[in-house]
Amino acid sequence: MESISRREMLKKIGVGAAALAAFPLVQPVFGLKKIDETAPATGFVLPPLPYAFDALEPFIDAKTMEIHHDKHHAAYVKNLNEALKDQPDWLSRPVWDVVSHLKDVPEKIRTAVHNNAGGHANHLMFWESMKKGGGGKPKGELAREIDKTFKDFDSFKNQLSETALKVFGSGWAWLSINPTGKLEIVSTPNQDTPLMDNGRPVLGLDVWEHAYYLKYQNRRVEYIAAWWNTVNWDAIEQRYKAARG
Repeated sequence: MESISRREMLKKIGVGAAALAAFPLVQPVFGLKKIDETAPATGFVLPPLPYAFDALEPFIDAKTMEIHHDKHHAAYVKNLNEALKDQPDWLSRPVWDVVSHLKDVPEKIRTAVHNNAGGHANHLMFWESMKKGGGGKPKGELAREIDKTFKDFDSFKNQLSETALKVFGSGWAWLSINPTGKLEIVSTPNQDTPLMDNGRPVLGLDVWEHAYYLKYQNRRVEYIAAWWNTVNWDAIEQRYKAARG
């Protein structure tokens, strides 16, 4: 069955022309690098981290980064390829397209694709959202929109941190653009992503225990506070501009 376009879907749920203009149909940008998300011979691939495992020390330790990338993210890629091994059309699509059209995935493999494509997409964004010497505040267009939406950066930071702290079990906290073109802070369980609900994620904070437990154990609040010192605002700004068109 051919999937309907996002424009058609937004019209069906009552989003008007002005909102459509503010929320163009563009491919989300996961970071500054050109990532080859698919390879016809092998399916989805795991790109290397854009920095060394210890680059985010002392905020995120090297062993956590190694296990998180080489084991957890790698498992999502492996399991996604396995789930889609008999679906060459889906296997050749960018992962952002897969998670945006899950209702069209064959039902017998939909849950596996949902979980593992979400994990792959989320982590592609997560790695590129951090850097050595990160932190501080955004500048330019994104900074102005954050101030407009959340009053100021500190209010935004507190709200996203609180949302991440309240995620029950495993999941993510996001700064995302909703279908009306407005910034919002949302959380998703497990490896769900705002892309699954016609959103455009701009910044995601991973609060699965494997993202922080070796260093912080159950002290999620300390991990969240430390994570802000790693944020790559240059990448986030580019992602925001690409999502807005």
